[in-house]
Amino acid sequence: MSTNGDDWKIRYGDWAVVTGASDGIGRAMAERLAATGVSLVLTARRLDRLDAVASEITTRYGVDCRVVAADLGGAAGVDTIVEAATTLDTGILVAAAGFGTSGEFIGNDIAAELNMIDVNCRAVVALAHHFGRRFAARGRGGIVLMSSLLAFQGVPRAAHYAATKAFIQTFAEGLRVELRHHGVDVIASAPGPVSTGFGARADMQLGRAADPVVVARETLAALGKTSTVRPGVLAKVLEAALAPLPRSGRVRIMQTIMAGITQHQNENKKGHATRPA
Repeated sequence: MSTNGDDWKIRYGDWAVVTGASDGIGRAMAERLAATGVSLVLTARRLDRLDAVASEITTRYGVDCRVVAADLGGAAGVDTIVEAATTLDTGILVAAAGFGTSGEFIGNDIAAELNMIDVNCRAVVALAHHFGRRFAARGRGGIVLMSSLLAFQGVPRAAHYAATKAFIQTFAEGLRVELRHHGVDVIASAPGPVSTGFGARADMQLGRAADPVVVARETLAALGKTSTVRPGVLAKVLEAALAPLPRSGRVRIMQTIMAGITQHQNENKKGHATRPA
C-alpha cells in the first residue's frame, strides 16, 4: 500500500466507509487508510466508542472523520450509512463488521444465528450493491470484504459462522471479475485467528493470533492486485498445510482445531454468541 495519500485519493477518492470501526480489524483498517490522508466514515453500533476512535484518528492523522452509529442487523442500519456518505467523494468500502458463534449449531440460539446472516451477509451485500454502483458509475473505487481461513471448508463447532464467510469469499471472487471492467477493485481478506475481541465474544479460546494491524496492512496492500489475500503468518502457514488435503480432510482437521478452541465449553451449555460493538 502506498503511503502517498494523493495516490490513494486519485485512485479511489477522498473518503472511505469502514464498518465495524470501533475496534479490531475495522479500527486497524481505518487507521491504515487515515495514514494515507483518506477521510473516514466510521460505523459501528456504539456511538461512544466511535467518538473515541474518531477523536484519536483525527488527532493523530489530521483527517476528517464522521461517525455513524448503525446496527447492521437491520435494513435501517444500512440506510443510515448510505445516507451519511451520499454527498461525500466516497471511493472505498471496507466491510469489517461481523460476529461469530461457536458450539454445536443445534444448541445455539436461532435468533442469534439468523442475526449473524443479517450482519455477516445481508448487510455486506446491500452495502456492496450500493457502493459498487456508485464506484462503477464514477469509474473507480475499492471494496474490501472480510472472509476467513474458515471459509474454504466446513468447520464443525463453527459451522454456521464458517458458512457466512464462505458466502463472502464466493461473493467477493465473482464481484471482483464483474467490477474490474468498471475500474473497481474488490478483494477478499481471509485471515486466520486475529487478536481482537472476536474470540471472547464467540466463546473461543484462541492461541496464536495475528495482529489486526498486520491484517489491515497486508489486506490494503493487496487491493487491486489479487482476489484473495491471507494476511498474517499463521493464515499462510495453515493454508499451506490444508491446501493439499481433500475437502473432507480439511473438515476433519478443522474439527480437531475447533475442538481444542472450544474445549472449555460445558457440553451441556448452549454455544455462545454475542454481537460486536
